[in-house]
Amino acid sequence: MDPVPQPATDRMVDFGGHPIVVGVVPGQPELVVLTALSLARAIGAPTLHLAYVDTARYVVEEHQDGTVTHAPIDPDTADDTWQQTHDALEQHITHALGAASLSWRLHYLAGRPDRALTHLARAVDAAAIVVGTRAPGPAARLRTPLEGSVAVHLSYHQHRPVLTVPLSVVDWKAIDAPWDH
Repeated sequence: MDPVPQPATDRMVDFGGHPIVVGVVPGQPELVVLTALSLARAIGAPTLHLAYVDTARYVVEEHQDGTVTHAPIDPDTADDTWQQTHDALEQHITHALGAASLSWRLHYLAGRPDRALTHLARAVDAAAIVVGTRAPGPAARLRTPLEGSVAVHLSYHQHRPVLTVPLSVVDWKAIDAPWDH
């Protein structure tokens, strides 16, 4: 078995002139997309590649341009519901970006978010990947230990920098840390 390629200077993608991949989800605050837009403008990125990864679908085939052919995990699921999600995301992104003078493209991917975003970033030779944090609350506290953080998985499984956009902060006084006792 070949060793896994490790981050190194010869694997770096120069920020200048390379696109940015952005993980998006329905209902996500515009802050993630606008942060990615600001970064893209600062580095002269030609394109934002926004990507939603549907975990209720699986990858049938990965294509060299970063797109995938996908199908529902549950064969009894209506196969056109993904298009509604795609259209709603596209409308939300169009509104968020307004008259941005930067081209962008929405990719509808499937499977594990970290793998799908990594595949897309490789395909488009992205300089970095931008993702948002999970919304706080009891559901997030339960999901994170079980599923893990997409940003953490990305930082361990590919060599591009990952910019994590905080979507909510917790007051330091509200944290019950073990070292406080």
